[in-house]
Amino acid sequence: MKIETHGGFYISQIKQLSSRIFEKLLKDNDIEEFNGPQGRILFVLWQKENLSISELGEKTSLAKTTLTSMLDRMADQGHIQRNPDSKDRRQIRITLTEKAKSLKNSYDAVTIQMNELFYEGFSDEEITRFDNMLAKVLNNLKQYKE
Repeated sequence: MKIETHGGFYISQIKQLSSRIFEKLLKDNDIEEFNGPQGRILFVLWQKENLSISELGEKTSLAKTTLTSMLDRMADQGHIQRNPDSKDRRQIRITLTEKAKSLKNSYDAVTIQMNELFYEGFSDEEITRFDNMLAKVLNNLKQYKE
């Protein structure tokens, strides 16, 4: 007998609901400089900048066409810079501007609020186990060739 699962359905609902809540928290915290999807790009670049568009796409799971148009908007807003790669002039590297770097503390405050909502009622052990399971699901999905 096959076990009935709902993980994909739950993940889809969580994504939709958490995106709406995250946008509301950004607004409630007077953060109007970027939206949730742009925040995901900034989050990756705050961890490690000077990434190629391909590396950024891999780390955000955004399609190259979506990512390119978002980077265009973020460049127009003064959040990122595109720089030619010193070793391969065909490659473009993405770096943060000082303006974007200055937004990190505000973003971190919203992230803390989201984590408090997300993990309410979880023990530390449950959080660790859950994060590990989600990482495993993500890795499984990344193994699938689009």
